[in-house]
Amino acid sequence: MHGTSKTGIKGLDSITLGGLPANRLYLLQGKPGTGKTTMALQFLMEGIRSSESSLYITFSETKPELESVAESHGWDLSTISILDLSVINEAISVSSSNTLFHSSEVELGQTVKLLEDAVTNLNPQRVVIDSLSELRLLADSSFRYRRQILALKEFFQKRQATVFLLDDMTTEAGDLHVQSIVHGVMLLEKFRAGYGVERREFHISKLRGVGFKGGTHDYVIRRGGLEIYPRLVANDHKHRDYVQETISSGNSELDKLLGGGLTKGTSNLLLGPAGSGKSTLTVRFATAAAERGQRVTIYSFEESLTNLMGRAAALGMPMNEYVDAGLISIRKIDPAELTPGQFTSLVRGEADALTNMVIIDSLNGYIHAMPEAEFLILQLHELLSYLGGKGIITLLVLSQAGIMGTMQSPLDLTYLADTVLLTRFFEAFGRVKKAISVIKKRTGPHEETLREYKLSSAGIELGPVLSEFSGIFTGVPRYLGNSNKILDVENE
Repeated sequence: MHGTSKTGIKGLDSITLGGLPANRLYLLQGKPGTGKTTMALQFLMEGIRSSESSLYITFSETKPELESVAESHGWDLSTISILDLSVINEAISVSSSNTLFHSSEVELGQTVKLLEDAVTNLNPQRVVIDSLSELRLLADSSFRYRRQILALKEFFQKRQATVFLLDDMTTEAGDLHVQSIVHGVMLLEKFRAGYGVERREFHISKLRGVGFKGGTHDYVIRRGGLEIYPRLVANDHKHRDYVQETISSGNSELDKLLGGGLTKGTSNLLLGPAGSGKSTLTVRFATAAAERGQRVTIYSFEESLTNLMGRAAALGMPMNEYVDAGLISIRKIDPAELTPGQFTSLVRGEADALTNMVIIDSLNGYIHAMPEAEFLILQLHELLSYLGGKGIITLLVLSQAGIMGTMQSPLDLTYLADTVLLTRFFEAFGRVKKAISVIKKRTGPHEETLREYKLSSAGIELGPVLSEFSGIFTGVPRYLGNSNKILDVENE
């Protein structure tokens, strides 16, 4: 019965449901620059923390180069044994005059002999071999190479060692020989983005005998090592017990329009053109929640913290006191520097810290971070399901293209939301007005009306039903009554 080896790589033990089976061979593949060395060193350092001896066998990078990598992450490799390439090259050169056997067979044999002697003397419980490309070149043929990998597998299993074989994929792309022999195969990939930070993805293509979270997982390399962000699967997480109650916005007319307010555990989409008041509506809900002592997290993709708080104060909703009290937390998000997996992990962390409301303003910035629309919708579905299971109210802002008339959305997300709140501009009596309507609410009844609203120093003010107008959503409606049904234009 084999135990489990914790990897020490943030996120990987979650993907492997607790760690990798010990005393097995694992293939870690990735082109140069994807982070294989960093990941391997993290694996060995975790072994040291677990009182397991560790050995790094390098065919490609010298010991000073490894120490330089470690120094960049703030690590000390003094407790890890390193078998350097220069030692192997020096020993191989001694028998260069041998004529009875092919030179590649002699070199391979002596190289492996040095490797096995080091393992026998040190008896490490964790081993990294970097990299297989050099062994493949020394073997000179696929048959000799496969036979040697099989021999190494048997050797390490007898020694009860957990081994990472690194492959930089620079010789035979798609080589399946080693993949069929090892216990598990992991792949690191790096993609150049059109703009901003490069995208890095990790996935496990094989892991014998144990379950794991399949699919693609984002990862980053920063000081301190590799961090993997497991793909979110909402059903894998326990739901939080909560009462599905209606939460007020603090504005009686807005609550009436919504049929009482927003419901716990729901996702709510605010849809409309830029400047139509969507963000201000989210601020109204955020401050109302903070007034009740609830925690709110706002992820702002476009607006700065200073502008957001200044605008809220000008509209009679001073958020600064709630920010200072820790009830409202505002995170400025740069979509060019953050992958969707990182963002999902960030939101999950806030949700697990008992946040009551999450606001994403806006989804347009999130879309820019992940241009593959079909995968964005899938990620959003899982994220909203996860937050809903925690009883969190989620507010999503999505700006539509256009000002008046026909609006176009970058994505159709209305089916994901439990409530859809629509804002529009329209022209009336020589002025540009704002209209608001709830077009969908899964959790109960709501007003099926169009109402004018305006923003002022007094906050949000809703007018009566625009019953004497026809064609509000066209932007240029027909007026059928008198101007008494229009909000006072003074002080707008």
